[in-house]
Amino acid sequence: MDKIAVLVPCYNEAKTVGKVVRDFLRELPGCTVYVYDNNSTDGTAALAEEAGAVVRREYCQGKGNVIRRMFREIDAECYVMVDGDDTYPAECAPALIAPVLEKQADMVVGDRLSSTYFAENKRPFHNFGNTLVRASINTIFHSDIKDVMTGYRAFNYQFVKSFPVLSKGFEIETEMTIHAIDKNMYVENVVIDYRDRTEGSVSKLNTYSDGFRVLRTVGRLFRSYKPFGYFGLFAAILFLFAIGFFIPVLVEYFQTGLVRRFPTLITCGFAAVAALQSLFSGLILHTMRQKDRQDFEARLIGISEEYKRKQSEVMHE
Repeated sequence: MDKIAVLVPCYNEAKTVGKVVRDFLRELPGCTVYVYDNNSTDGTAALAEEAGAVVRREYCQGKGNVIRRMFREIDAECYVMVDGDDTYPAECAPALIAPVLEKQADMVVGDRLSSTYFAENKRPFHNFGNTLVRASINTIFHSDIKDVMTGYRAFNYQFVKSFPVLSKGFEIETEMTIHAIDKNMYVENVVIDYRDRTEGSVSKLNTYSDGFRVLRTVGRLFRSYKPFGYFGLFAAILFLFAIGFFIPVLVEYFQTGLVRRFPTLITCGFAAVAALQSLFSGLILHTMRQKDRQDFEARLIGISEEYKRKQSEVMHE
């Protein structure tokens, strides 16, 4: 088991990966830097190995797939996740790992948005997307995460081994954030510097398609983690629709004693029934989610025992 493992998912980052590896080896003495090459064609793996990293490969394309492999294979007391594009300074790493090692934080978020991100990043739609996603998650999940989509984070062993990676691509950071909030984990925000990519280094993030996937992930996790709120919202919309169209029919009946708009009345009836179905679906799924959270806490106990056992084995070696 490593004391500190630096996880660097990479796809065609030959221009910067060597510097990233050397910087983290300098700033975190004794750490192990793992570079997982995701089908690069520009020699990224060779340059990372030359700089001193442990290089492994993940053949399923996508950052989420790489993170899944990393979390399965690597055991450490503290994990630092960082991109290989040299946009996150290694000098900030000690501040990120301190809450994990000293205060038992489950996840530490490297907050770019409170620092230099908006000045350094030259892509206005990226800036808008980060703000939109952050506002959406903090509103839906009643949280105070400062930077949802940052790729610079630190984790403890319990978080890494209990996090079910479902995303395949760049929406992985959003999934991590919502998982930590939902499971009532201890999350800290640490303000970090951010610098834009060096000349010749190309971002793999597509503003529109990946942005849409991130927003779709927020909606999917809202439905999964807060089913009563999700289906309750639909129930409220359907009920208001039913009431809104039913009132004129009711007023006309009181005035004339006749119901002339039977199609409208029937539609209102179906909408009211659908609202009730949505409401009770939310209640049932909410009860199932409560059971899932109890099971998760039980799994955490098992993971903690496994962590203590591995620590003991390391001490006796």
